[in-house]
Amino acid sequence: MIPVFDGHNDFLMRLLREPARRAALWLEGTGEGHLDLPRMRAGGFAGGFFAVYVPSPVPHDAPDFDAMLRNPPYAVPLPEPVPYTDALEVAVAEIGHLLWMERTGTLAICRSVAEIRAAMAAGKIAAVLHMEGAEAILPDLDALHVWHAAGLRSLGPVWSRPTAFGHGVPFAYPSSPDTGDGLTEAGKRLVRECNALKIMLDLSHLNEKGFDDIAAMSDAPLVATHSNAHAVSPHSRNLTDRQLAVIRDSDGMVGLNYAVGFLRPDGVGETFTGWDPVLRHLDHLIGILGEDRVGLGSDFDGATVPADLGDVAGLPRLLAALRDHGFGAALVEKLAFRNWLAVLERTWGV
Repeated sequence: MIPVFDGHNDFLMRLLREPARRAALWLEGTGEGHLDLPRMRAGGFAGGFFAVYVPSPVPHDAPDFDAMLRNPPYAVPLPEPVPYTDALEVAVAEIGHLLWMERTGTLAICRSVAEIRAAMAAGKIAAVLHMEGAEAILPDLDALHVWHAAGLRSLGPVWSRPTAFGHGVPFAYPSSPDTGDGLTEAGKRLVRECNALKIMLDLSHLNEKGFDDIAAMSDAPLVATHSNAHAVSPHSRNLTDRQLAVIRDSDGMVGLNYAVGFLRPDGVGETFTGWDPVLRHLDHLIGILGEDRVGLGSDFDGATVPADLGDVAGLPRLLAALRDHGFGAALVEKLAFRNWLAVLERTWGV
């Protein structure tokens, strides 16, 4: 079985919501959601980026988000910023759950590619601690060093809402990703400090001006851990051909997002059968980025995924579809895990 190293999952958010059930949700496997240890092992999931994500409060008069996604066109307003103290509480709790997972002996938090390879060889899930949105960091950046000491090695300055550092792209279809201002001065300091600490910067939820700001100043490969091709599906969360070329020229990488609303050309947020949208995005990404700069970035436990995939246990079906599409064995391995390990070596230097 080909191992899969994945660019993004939201499993820690599930544990945040049901902490008393974490042993069942992780170790035993209840069949809920997309991820648990038994299904990971069944599907060949060897590791990936585990996101620390702070949910936005939902106002009592908020529109039905899921209904909007099922009926394009739509433009979901950006949520309000999350206060630092609220974000800090959630981030500490989610990292605590990841540390508990490590204490069970089934997972290792990895700070280098050598550690990822060692965890994979030992049959442990190789986890990269990632922060999706930097609300748990103040502009003085002291907390960034705290999180780095705890194992943080990947960070997205924003989720799809404003922070002290920049502006997230809204969920909108059809829409350009050019939706607002770029990085703040604090955001530019954050980029420089992440470069100094060798923390990978994730561009997935940034708007286009923020993307360009990081591209202009970062000395690391540009990476979008869970994004797709705007030319195939013109969603604001997807990357334009120009952005893909910038990532290519930095020797960076894009992880394919399985969220159906970003995959489907019609933008409808409902699942589908077959693999055509997945293959269309991969063909387009590979056509611009090349075979060495594309991987998988599932968004498991944070999105609706294709029906024929179902959950993490369906990864062998996805890889079989890639082979049936004409991708050779070497390319399938690159997409499954080798490209991720290579870009992390280029970013971390270890």
